[in-house]
Amino acid sequence: MFCTGRIPNRFIQVGIFIIWMERRWKFCYDFRCGTYDETTGRLKADGLFLKENIEMSEYLFTSESVSEGHPDKVADQVSDAILDAVLAQDPKARVAAETLVNTGLCVLAGEITTTAHVDYIKVARETIKRIGYNSSELGFDANGCAVGVYYDQQSPDIAQGVNEGEGIDLNQGAGDQGLMFGYACDETPTLMPFAIYYSHRLMQRQSELRKDGRLPWLRPDAKAQLTVVYDSETGKVKRIDTVVLSTQHDPAISHEELSNAVIEQIIKPVLPPEMLTAETKYLINPTGRFVIGGPQGDCGLTGRKIIVDTYGGAAPHGGGAFSGKDPSKVDRSAAYACRYVAKNIVAAGLATQCQIQVSYAIGVAEPTSISIDTFGTGKISEDKLIALVREHFDLRPKGIVQMLDLLRPIYSKSAAYGHFGREEPEFTWERTDKAAALKAAAGV
Repeated sequence: MFCTGRIPNRFIQVGIFIIWMERRWKFCYDFRCGTYDETTGRLKADGLFLKENIEMSEYLFTSESVSEGHPDKVADQVSDAILDAVLAQDPKARVAAETLVNTGLCVLAGEITTTAHVDYIKVARETIKRIGYNSSELGFDANGCAVGVYYDQQSPDIAQGVNEGEGIDLNQGAGDQGLMFGYACDETPTLMPFAIYYSHRLMQRQSELRKDGRLPWLRPDAKAQLTVVYDSETGKVKRIDTVVLSTQHDPAISHEELSNAVIEQIIKPVLPPEMLTAETKYLINPTGRFVIGGPQGDCGLTGRKIIVDTYGGAAPHGGGAFSGKDPSKVDRSAAYACRYVAKNIVAAGLATQCQIQVSYAIGVAEPTSISIDTFGTGKISEDKLIALVREHFDLRPKGIVQMLDLLRPIYSKSAAYGHFGREEPEFTWERTDKAAALKAAAGV
């Protein structure tokens, strides 16, 4: 074909696309906040141009965590403390406890059907105090805040589908429809993704130094975020690109003193030294000041940190939150079971990555679907893995409760620093007791 005077639009579009791709791959910039320089057309951070240090054979991935004093986590912890207080007296109670915290206010609402007698206001105040909000100087006081209680009972229409022998399916049915995911990989000792695992550890370290007085100017609210460099060919973590840590603090501390202490006493003792390089960037309280925090700084609600609670974005999420829900709610119990399955598959050496999805219909016991993805790392086919899962794991709601011993007051500890990847004795879904049987059955 010859062009006679006018270039066809499709040629122009192809040319523009090629130019865009060339510029897109020439440099891969960090994903972090900066100011736009109109003269150069580039981002600046802290007065410096962002460093072009990411090779084409690498990619970045980021996860975050928040402290127990973050307002959403305050709400989660109150909800799970209410759940535990009820389960301690009535293991078969139905609980959906939601919490809202704001300046001077804590609202308890939801549905609870139980024979237990619980002082909900006392439980809420004790939880808030334990977190560290025990003075009006911090913007939220456990003893001074107003606490409102607005619990109803579970709908009888839902209850008949969950109670054994009452619905169409005589087995204990799922408390709702929905889909849940579980994930495990070999990046860390607890078979969790690197970025979320160490983000949680940073927040636990912040809490430790705050509570034991080594850094007395720390306050309860804090956030951490890690950007990690992966090798595109191997999929392995190469180094840490950026560490962001923001912590609430006493107004008297200088930003320089705070930054130095956070890097030397929180970050470096936690992160693997071989992953920190001369190119690693540290962004500590990037706004320069973080005095107002917690429920005074932001309204907190139960269930708003579902990615922090799970895999930091490294795996999908079905959308259902965990805290405040008794184990008849498959949003929680089935997600725990999925983690249990995925972790045992990886621990058995059947894959280095494993993601499982299950789904349920309200009132029906058997899952409506089970799917597995090992991202090309599986030693056997995914169809065979699904068959092994059906053979070795009972994923009906009652089966999950029995398999993981979930009718216990064990949930308060899970409400901060992640539900997965923690070696707590109560966290039965973190056991790898099925790994040997799976490996033997797989014949590898």
